[in-house]
Amino acid sequence: MAFLPLSYHINLRRGENFVDFRVYHSSFVDDEEITKACGCPLLPLKSHIKGPAPVSEQDSTDIVDEAITFFRANVFFRNFDIQSSADKLLIYLTFYINIALKRLEGCRTLAEGTKAIINLGLENVPVPGEHGFPFPGLFAHAQSQKEAELFRNYLKQIREETSGRLLSVAYRSNGTPNKWWLAFAKRKFMNTIIP
Repeated sequence: MAFLPLSYHINLRRGENFVDFRVYHSSFVDDEEITKACGCPLLPLKSHIKGPAPVSEQDSTDIVDEAITFFRANVFFRNFDIQSSADKLLIYLTFYINIALKRLEGCRTLAEGTKAIINLGLENVPVPGEHGFPFPGLFAHAQSQKEAELFRNYLKQIREETSGRLLSVAYRSNGTPNKWWLAFAKRKFMNTIIP
């Protein structure tokens, strides 16, 4: 008998076995107290990187932890049923991780990977309504320039934090690539072409 990853559930229907694929959703629920920009909650991060995100406790799970943990299961899906506004951020981060892994694909050492990730971090971060923003319609357009800059700065901060944590799983402690992560660079999340 083959063992299935945790993301797959076996159901019995009319005596037949079939696999029911389920997307992992964010555990963060809509909270009125959380600041939003472009319809996206600015969730707390376990980060020392300067930005608009509130600081989370170091022993708690944040959205970046969820995105990295769920990436290898969620990347296989072409559709994603959004259950909360945090799921939108999870979709964005899953796509960003996919882009980052694509950039790391040819890097054979941690030093090369770090350089590629730093270059990715220096790229322009578009916000909804601007050319180059993935998933048009996922987030609302900014109502003002101030909201657009707040969201851009949050995305920069969360991308930088995700990049740092991704390097720790994409490369082993000896600095060599982890093939069990870099193999996912070939996947297209939600059939979206990686720039």
